[in-house]
Amino acid sequence: MKEKLTVIKVGGKIVEEADTLSQLLNDFSLLPGHKLLVHGGGRSATQIAAQLGIESKMVNGRRITDAETLKVVTMVYGGLVNKTIVAGLQARGVNAIGLTGADMDVIRSVKRPVKDIDYGYAGDVKKVDGEALAGLIRKNVIPVMAPLTHDGKGQILNTNADTIAGETAKALAGFFDVTLVYCFEKRGVLSDESDDNSVIPVLTPDLFRQYVKEGVIKEGMIPKLENAFEAINAGVTEVIITSAKAIGQNGGTTVKK
Repeated sequence: MKEKLTVIKVGGKIVEEADTLSQLLNDFSLLPGHKLLVHGGGRSATQIAAQLGIESKMVNGRRITDAETLKVVTMVYGGLVNKTIVAGLQARGVNAIGLTGADMDVIRSVKRPVKDIDYGYAGDVKKVDGEALAGLIRKNVIPVMAPLTHDGKGQILNTNADTIAGETAKALAGFFDVTLVYCFEKRGVLSDESDDNSVIPVLTPDLFRQYVKEGVIKEGMIPKLENAFEAINAGVTEVIITSAKAIGQNGGTTVKK
């Protein structure tokens, strides 16, 4: 029987504000068993880029990463945000290690090909070294993953944190019984955006298609849920979409086959 592993993905907003970060670190440190954290940091990157006179360009919620923007996100994601989280976890007795995809060659990507839009130095994940990560986890070292990968030829690539979480969970499903938790501001997937209590408790592929057709699930939630179903189909035991305040508690939306 495989040991349990919880992969938690938290958005930038949660790790960029002192109060929500402190709460997250407390909750994460109390989670039983093996765990891994993937974080964003987009708002900090936008803020620091502006201070440096670099304009942030977004298309469909994705950052256009030119050469100057890549320097900023590498500093912010791999440095400021990542090491703040690691230091906070160490203060709570959690032996964490901050990683980008380049560290230990854990996540290899390719530069996203130009179709309609040139996203610049954006990475599409090709390979996650689940064995290397499993080795750390079994030594009770907690990986904290920044949303940066590399192409194996020396190029760092800005990579979507939701994708990193999904691909990492899939790679580790061969070694552990994996639960993937996507945390964001809401309590789960809502049937009514204006009602925080309208959480859809369980989503199956049929229900998902129905809700998309009816316009209940739309915009950025669609790719998030597509990632969730891909993870389930690749061996992840369950995917939960919930509020960061509810880590380790029941609730949210559970995605099932």
